[in-house]
Amino acid sequence: MIRHLVLFKLNDGVDRDGDERVAAGAKAFEELGGLVPGLREWQCGWNTTARDIAYDFAINSLVDDREALEAYVGHPAHQAAAAQWREFATWVIADIEV
Repeated sequence: MIRHLVLFKLNDGVDRDGDERVAAGAKAFEELGGLVPGLREWQCGWNTTARDIAYDFAINSLVDDREALEAYVGHPAHQAAAAQWREFATWVIADIEV
C-alpha cells in the first residue's frame, strides 16, 4: 500500500475566501475521491491552524501499489484538478509505503 500525501500552499496574494479559482480547485479535489478507481481512501481539506510554516490545503490518499498510484496521477479528473491548482498554488508530495 502507498500513502500519497500532498500539501498545497496558496501563492502570495491569493485569497482562499475571495478567489473563485480556489473554491473551484477545492471542489475539484473534494469530488476526485469518487471519480478515480483504485483509491482506497481519500481525504482532503483546508488546514485549520494559523502557523507560518503551515500549508493551506492537504490531500491524504491510499492506493494499493505503484501501478494504482500511476493510474491515479494520470487519470483525467486528477490532471484537470491539478491544472486548476497550478494557477494559484504550489505543492509538495510524499508517497510512503505503509
